[in-house]
Amino acid sequence: MLTATYILVSLSVEQASIRMSLLAFQKYMQVQLRQQSRLSLAQLQYAGDWLNRLYQGGYWRKVEMYLIPAMRQATPHADGLLNGLLDELNGLNHAALESINVVQQRAGATLDCSEQQSEQLCAAIDAFCTALLQRLEKEERELFALARKVIVGEAWFAIAYQFLAHDAQVREARRGRAQVLPFILPVPVPASGTPGGAIATTGIARTSAEDALPGMPPSLLAQA
Repeated sequence: MLTATYILVSLSVEQASIRMSLLAFQKYMQVQLRQQSRLSLAQLQYAGDWLNRLYQGGYWRKVEMYLIPAMRQATPHADGLLNGLLDELNGLNHAALESINVVQQRAGATLDCSEQQSEQLCAAIDAFCTALLQRLEKEERELFALARKVIVGEAWFAIAYQFLAHDAQVREARRGRAQVLPFILPVPVPASGTPGGAIATTGIARTSAEDALPGMPPSLLAQA
């Protein structure tokens, strides 16, 4: 059915975006940890905050909000295959949450981070990203295939309507956050010796990457 294909492709696009965010964060933190043998409390808190943000973002995915509830509704009686798969996915979520707890506990226990603790932090971040990446892969390989079997007929159209309403709300929210660009006087021609490229860019709307990852360092946004 074309509607089912549209929905699953839309979900795959969402999965790809989240995968890029995870890999970008993982790469950024690996670079930071290689450059410094000791991390400050602020850096530990930053890592913990971002792990928590990425983790919580998973609950606002269309897979969680619309597809899984539709699958549960399509199989009202205890379905061993679906329940077993959801248990596995929840297990990967739990593993990611444990990694967040490790980072947050270290941030609350010390004002400085030794070289050994830096290695442990890197391992916790890698474990977090690995768990969520495995979840994304399992969803695409197994959950989506199972959805095609258990969801039939009009249920696909209901999900598609939910997707369209969701996307409309996201677009409206982005428009609501958009700021009106202030009137800016024309920039004068640079004087001799002034770099021609040093032109202010204040007032330019944020890019889609910044919308997706608010607060991400510029270097990480560029790599994402």
